[in-house]
Amino acid sequence: MTDAPVWRRAEIQSPCVQVCVVHPETRLCVGCSRSIDEIGRWSKMHADERAEIMTELPTRDPSPKTRRGGRMARLKR
Repeated sequence: MTDAPVWRRAEIQSPCVQVCVVHPETRLCVGCSRSIDEIGRWSKMHADERAEIMTELPTRDPSPKTRRGGRMARLKR
């Protein structure tokens, strides 16, 4: 038996961390910060477009830190 090298694709891997929840306000995935469109098109994107998105991801905030109202919002109705 020979130790053949494993074939690997020379492309940017997906930033998915398998926490696939889209925030209702930002419309970004809470796990990887990509939009639904970016997630859907990822496998068809050119490497340059993927690299651009990967560079931008650390600056995105998929879930706002403020509360959406909670109990006080319900009481004001």
